[in-house]
Amino acid sequence: MEVSRQELVEQAIRFRSPERVPIVFWNRDQTEGDVMLYHLALGAPGDGTPNTWNWSTNEWGYRLESLGDGTMGHPVAPFYPELPASESIRVPPLRETERMSAVPAFLKSCGDRYRLASFDLSGFTVYTLLRGFENAMQDFLLDPEGFAALMDRIIAFECDLMRLAARYGFHGIHFADDWGTQSGLMISPALWRRLFKPRYGRQFACARELGLHAWYHCCGNFDLIMDDFHEIGADVINISQPNVVDVAAVGRRLRGRQCFLMPISYQTVSVSGTPADIHVEARRLHDLLGAPTGGFIGYVEEYSVMGMSAENYRACGEAFRRLGCG
Repeated sequence: MEVSRQELVEQAIRFRSPERVPIVFWNRDQTEGDVMLYHLALGAPGDGTPNTWNWSTNEWGYRLESLGDGTMGHPVAPFYPELPASESIRVPPLRETERMSAVPAFLKSCGDRYRLASFDLSGFTVYTLLRGFENAMQDFLLDPEGFAALMDRIIAFECDLMRLAARYGFHGIHFADDWGTQSGLMISPALWRRLFKPRYGRQFACARELGLHAWYHCCGNFDLIMDDFHEIGADVINISQPNVVDVAAVGRRLRGRQCFLMPISYQTVSVSGTPADIHVEARRLHDLLGAPTGGFIGYVEEYSVMGMSAENYRACGEAFRRLGCG
């Protein structure tokens, strides 16, 4: 019996021997893949921003300034230049009717695909945008109580959005949060484990209780805490920059136990390589991280803003399509 595309994705996540590698097309051509993405983030109250990625002012209040370069923009100024007292923290209203207004059309377009709801940006990244990056780094040590009050409000709001997503029939929740630079973590593993690991653990537990898979995206080299994400229940880990991570070492530790969402590097191979290079790289990543029973999902994102050609974009999708599961 032929399985649905939703079931195919779940088989890969749960190591139940999918017949092929599932594929996610991220920022265009989603109907070419096995997963459809719904954006949960909203713009500022009353600004009429649709439920898409193209916002400049988030509902938390931080602003992203577009440079017209095709990226999502850059922070303008901290929304909280000083850490607010707990009672002064402005948590966005749920705005369920507005937030979920596009769900009926979205569900119709999904067909039998896996339905993934995304925060767009989440957790620590939201904190840094509210406080400014330098302020955020100082808060951890100089004002741990103020940090905890604001961070816990962000975590709680995201759990409320997860409950909403579960009620509307989504299968997974996508966290978009960055901890790595090109060479390593932004903070020490010990500090991360003390401040953030328990908080992410609570979120992943909430997702699990709701019947949602937790998909965690991270840019940069976060090798030192990747096992921690596995330990606290991240169902799918997106190594967004495989060119800066020792993928072979990660595979030796987690292959066959952890499902990975993998792109062809949009800093190197998918931009400067040939279609043949892309096919070789897809096979390499799959062989290092995928198991005969699953654990690997291909990720395709159009990155002409980084210099990716149309030919290479098409090659990324084709390379993952050619992969088997053994």
